[in-house]
Amino acid sequence: MELSPAVIDSLSVVGDSAHVPDKCYQKLLDAAFNGEAAFSGVDQAILKEAYAGLVSCIIEATKHDTEAASLEAVLEDCKFTADRTKAFIASYQERKQILQILLGNVGVTPPHIVDVDWRLDYYIKNNHLEKVNEAVYLISLKTEVPGKPGIQDVQFSCTQEQLQDFVGKLKDATKCLEKISSSQ
Repeated sequence: MELSPAVIDSLSVVGDSAHVPDKCYQKLLDAAFNGEAAFSGVDQAILKEAYAGLVSCIIEATKHDTEAASLEAVLEDCKFTADRTKAFIASYQERKQILQILLGNVGVTPPHIVDVDWRLDYYIKNNHLEKVNEAVYLISLKTEVPGKPGIQDVQFSCTQEQLQDFVGKLKDATKCLEKISSSQ
């Protein structure tokens, strides 16, 4: 798990009981895991930084399925006491599965191509030129987007050279995906 220097600094603020008192730490930790923040009596700038650091750490740890030992090492580097580290890891492990499900639902999933329609048109002339004599392929990709009902069309036109380039790039992408799936 890699955290940016800004997140490390924010976590260091959380780990320091001079900035975030022990009585507020558990509330802050619960708020970070539950997605809410409402505190009084704590410097708001420090609270924002601490909250951002905790949430960033939680998201990164969840995204990378970080083990407790690795997480403990990161928190110790950020001046967390043993009690704070133990509380963080307990909260993390308790909510890890739910957070992973939630993170799986975040983001834009690209559409899946389910069918292709095409046609070949041959232009003899157009509005600008008297003689064109060019073949143009009209491609319609039928796609489905997860979470959206129905099939959507992605349409484009291309020349034979552009179509050959497109097919070559699709073959390259397929080979890359095969290499990735075979290495895992």
